[in-house]
Amino acid sequence: MKVLELNTVESSELVDQTFHFWFNDNDHIRSPFPSYIRDELKVKAVERFHKWADSLKPEAKDELNDEMVGEKFEEIIFETATNLVKTEDEKTTLLYPFLPRVGDVINDQEGAESKVLDRGLIKNGDDSFLKVYLEKIESKEKWETKFELPV
Repeated sequence: MKVLELNTVESSELVDQTFHFWFNDNDHIRSPFPSYIRDELKVKAVERFHKWADSLKPEAKDELNDEMVGEKFEEIIFETATNLVKTEDEKTTLLYPFLPRVGDVINDQEGAESKVLDRGLIKNGDDSFLKVYLEKIESKEKWETKFELPV
């Protein structure tokens, strides 16, 4: 598959488009990547991607399609970023980029706005949750909730 070859127009476009998408906010998707890791992430993720592509047998390359290649590249980007960020909260954002983050404002069941103060991963038996600590903006009342995490 041509997209896996180094320095081709296709591989450059895949890399550029993927980084552009994930490094910029798009509608309901916010970038989970802190700006301080982006330059190093680009270099390391592209190196890992090409190392992965070079290790594939010719018959495996023939079975790949563009979607599979794109998904693998995104997987490599997120794995690489996890090793570059400095805090556990940044790792949590990379693992679950669509869940509430510290500083977000969300509405409770009654519609009152609350600000996310903190969050953390917890396990309950075989289930994992994101526990979120909040403060109601108007009353300053503190409360917490949790979101079940995908397996």
